[in-house]
Amino acid sequence: MKKLTDFEIEKKLPALLEWEYFDNALHTDFEFDNFKDCMSAMNRIAFECEALNHHPEWSNVYNKLDITLTTHDADGVTELDFKLAAAINKIVEVEEE
Repeated sequence: MKKLTDFEIEKKLPALLEWEYFDNALHTDFEFDNFKDCMSAMNRIAFECEALNHHPEWSNVYNKLDITLTTHDADGVTELDFKLAAAINKIVEVEEE
C-alpha cells in the first residue's frame, strides 16, 4: 500500500469528522457514557479491523478511547487508514454538530 503525501492526506481529512493528522498518523478520541459502551464499541471496531487486516494503536481508560491509525509497512498514512477511520466513524456514529 502506497503512503499518501501530506497534501493528499489534508485533502481527504475533512471527510473524516473528528480525526486529525499529526505525527505521521491519523488520530481521534471518543468519550462514551460508560465503560461498557466503550468496550462494546472497541469490540465492534475489532471485527472491522480483522476484516480489513489492519489494526489500530489504541488505548482505553474507563469510558475514553484514543485511536491512532498509521500503516507501519508504508511508514505513514495510506488509503487503508482512511478506510478504517471511516468504518470506525460509522460504528461510533460520529455526526456533525
